Amino acid sequence: MFGRSRSWVGGGHSKSSRNIHSLDHLKYLYHVLTKNTTVTEQNRNLLVETIRSITEILIWGDQNDSSVFDFFLEKNMFVFFLNILRQKSGRYVCVQLLQTLNILFENISHETSLYYLLSNNYVNSIIVHKFDFSDEEIMAYYISFLKTLSLKLNNHTVHFFYNEHTNDFALYTEAIKFFNHPESMVRIAVRTITLNVYKVDNQAMLHYIRDKTAVPYFSNLVWFIGSHVIELDNCVQTDEEHRNRGKLSDLVAEHLDHLHYLNDILIINCEFLNDVLTDHLLNRLFLPLYVYSLENPDKGGERPKISLPVSLYLLSQVFLIIHHAPLVNSLAEVILNGDLSETYTKPAQDVPRSSAKPSIRCFIKPTETLERSLEMNKHKGKKRMQKRPNYKNVGEEEDEERGSAEDAQEDAEKTKGTEGGSKSMKTSGEREEIEMVIMKLGKLSEVAAAGTSVQEQNTTDEEKSAATNSENAQWSRPFLDMVYHALDSPDDDYHALFVLCLLYAMSHNKGMDPEKLKRIQLPVPSEAEKTTYNHLLAERLIRIMNNAAQPDGRIRLATLELSCLLLKQQVLTSSGCVIKDVHLACLEGAREESVHLVRHFYKGEEIFLDMFEDEYRSMTIKPMNVEYLMMDASILLPPTGTPLTGIDFVKRLPCGDVEKTRRITVT
Repeated sequence: MFGRSRSWVGGGHSKSSRNIHSLDHLKYLYHVLTKNTTVTEQNRNLLVETIRSITEILIWGDQNDSSVFDFFLEKNMFVFFLNILRQKSGRYVCVQLLQTLNILFENISHETSLYYLLSNNYVNSIIVHKFDFSDEEIMAYYISFLKTLSLKLNNHTVHFFYNEHTNDFALYTEAIKFFNHPESMVRIAVRTITLNVYKVDNQAMLHYIRDKTAVPYFSNLVWFIGSHVIELDNCVQTDEEHRNRGKLSDLVAEHLDHLHYLNDILIINCEFLNDVLTDHLLNRLFLPLYVYSLENPDKGGERPKISLPVSLYLLSQVFLIIHHAPLVNSLAEVILNGDLSETYTKPAQDVPRSSAKPSIRCFIKPTETLERSLEMNKHKGKKRMQKRPNYKNVGEEEDEERGSAEDAQEDAEKTKGTEGGSKSMKTSGEREEIEMVIMKLGKLSEVAAAGTSVQEQNTTDEEKSAATNSENAQWSRPFLDMVYHALDSPDDDYHALFVLCLLYAMSHNKGMDPEKLKRIQLPVPSEAEKTTYNHLLAERLIRIMNNAAQPDGRIRLATLELSCLLLKQQVLTSSGCVIKDVHLACLEGAREESVHLVRHFYKGEEIFLDMFEDEYRSMTIKPMNVEYLMMDASILLPPTGTPLTGIDFVKRLPCGDVEKTRRITVT
């Protein structure tokens, strides 16, 4: 879609005596443009070749002759480009013009040359031009053009794109309108553009993004991600026979791309953007859709839900990829200590948009499209000020007339105001919401610290009784109970594998507070000394190992290896092992079962020793990579025993005597 279909260095000028890389030739081309201001069927090829040649001379002049740009600026030659676009001269001319502009900005290296090209605001006028985006080729070159421009952004060039006086940032606002484009390459380009924008440390521009675009963009983005998740869950539910793995793999890859994009935003570490994004992710996606689905599936309700294995799988990906401390700690707090009554206090439809608070968690579609929200926020609070020199929009009179009409329409809408809840949030309201998020995230650690300090104070009998009741309430952890319950299935390891991956991902997340993990005795890899461990978790891990050692055990090798890994994290320290005798005895029992099974296969299979050595070498050279495991969409489908699916041996059940022998050599 993004390939260049034609050579952009044109012929068209047969005078070999004229040096095509010269100021004189540029003057000649300017003369051609002045004689062909109106695009016709007869001269469109000439105009396209002329623009290509101008582009080639500008790239040459950037390296060799600064007078080229002086002449280009003096004659306002960009106006001709814009006039050609505005004549609706057809897709061929639009495609060629966008292609040459893209090449021009890609190859300009000197900042002075770039300033020449960006002056007079003509580039912004091209950005906001109404192209026919239903044409795939125009869409491809347009978004490539925006991406190329975003790569040129820095503290100096940002002022050519973001106009602080008019509160306008066309490069960013026009790009994010395509965040949900059907073509994946367009969506990827949009993500690149936004990241390039967020990396520019210009406070005025970043405040504009927060106040005018962050809430509508992130709310629509979160809804888009959640819609993909529901589609992914439907694909899992309707594909028990592994016939639709291609689509499922694409949906999983899309979710991974979303998480990596979100993580890329968070690691830029723009504090107030992170606050808005964290709020939307927690309260509009992760908690109401992912974590809520961990609740007992037998319970009904109108809220969107996904199946338990998909929920565990996606939460594992979240903790493996995102390491932003406020986000992962708040998410873990609900999973480990969550209370359903606190999480879902009010139906979404009962909450007016204007009064929505972070404590109300719901997965709902935004009331306005992103484009509509951006348009409304653009004119909200807009002051009629004199624009700075050299930033005059071409055709501005038409825009002002259109703007006044939209202002009148907005005033009419405001008179309807409170009947159905406010359809747009004021900037001050957004700031209040952000402040509430910061306060809410900060309270989590304070509440936990306060709960610990109560036990250390001298108390009366009544206070001790109240503290005991409070402690019992604290240990009511419905989500964590559901996670442990999933480990207790004697039939297969379908749910158990996802639970183990989630526990592993949480314990290895760099943003997680170790004290939070210690309170529920989850394994902390970085902990040097341990005196105790989670007995409940250890018993379930040993039970999985014991089931794997049975002749008819339906435990996959990936589940067994992950169980061993988590158990070692719990009980092994630098100075020894802290495992209790009762658990050690159970572990020895599982080992004896496995040895007994190995002896049976050793006597009946001639190539047993060769298989044993091969599997041992494979495990030593290539140990389990949980991140890689959680990128595989095939484990979302019920465990299968046939190799015809193409699923790796460690992720499926054995088929036939040879594979059973191979499996037992690893066990």
